[in-house]
Amino acid sequence: MTPEKLARERNKLHKRLLRLTGQAIADFGMIGPGDRVMVCLSGGKDSYGLLDLLMTLRERAPVDFELIAVNLDQKQPDFPGHVLPDYLKRLGIPFHIENQDTYSIVRRVIPQGRTMCSLCSRLRRGILYRVADELGATRIALGHHRDDILETFFLNMFFGGKLKSMPPKLVSDDGRHVVIRPLAYVKEEDLTAYSAWREFPIIPCNLCGSQENLKRREIKQLMREWEKRFPGRVDHVFAALSRVTPSHLMDRGLFDFAALRATGEPMPDGDIAFDADPSFEAPEPTPQAIAIAARPAARPSAAAGTAAGELQLTTGSASTS
Repeated sequence: MTPEKLARERNKLHKRLLRLTGQAIADFGMIGPGDRVMVCLSGGKDSYGLLDLLMTLRERAPVDFELIAVNLDQKQPDFPGHVLPDYLKRLGIPFHIENQDTYSIVRRVIPQGRTMCSLCSRLRRGILYRVADELGATRIALGHHRDDILETFFLNMFFGGKLKSMPPKLVSDDGRHVVIRPLAYVKEEDLTAYSAWREFPIIPCNLCGSQENLKRREIKQLMREWEKRFPGRVDHVFAALSRVTPSHLMDRGLFDFAALRATGEPMPDGDIAFDADPSFEAPEPTPQAIAIAARPAARPSAAAGTAAGELQLTTGSASTS
């Protein structure tokens, strides 16, 4: 690839990442005027990418908000404690390093060979919530991306018997913190390419990241093989997460089936659901058609979003290339 073509591809990648991140922030009202956003930085490609993109969006956004980077040093053996402080000092962004030896706790409590992610996550979450209080953060930003959301959806469905995933925005269990995932629309492969281009100082995880045969790895491999055999299918599944019809599922807490009565009025979502969907019989779609179909469902207009106090961002070209 020539230097000119490489520069064009990187420019397209950057614009795409900014557009998708800005779109997610606006769609779900993640950041508003005066927010102090605590960006949780692990040393992995996703959180580095999140911080980098939010710093750019902050400069372009029509609303003022603050960023502060936070890393939890869990005292893993051989963890290079200087890497993140040195990097953040070069960026000139406020940051806080929290030192807590959760590594020893997890190693002591979890038997050898068992998955450590659950306990590690709970400990880390509690510490970060406390730090958010101490720093006066109004938003806690995590680096989970589109593939994380899809993997969690399949994990819950295949192994937990639930239709549940990672929401792009939620309130913590104690009701005191708003957690956001601005990369909700971003593909992992784009973050991987962006990380390589930006040369982030990646710090590998030697705890849960080193464990093999995790169920999440199984799901990741399944998605990879599925996408290879049926291009676009994973995009359609992701789009389905924002196009839910409660009356055509079986959750009685979500839809009151017991109270359902014939009214004599036409029902757009009635038994037409049993008819064959014309899209099932259509020719194989082109890549462009797949990309259009997989876009998230329409949200309120920019004007409506601004009136509601949502962050509206101009991030460049709307091209999906």
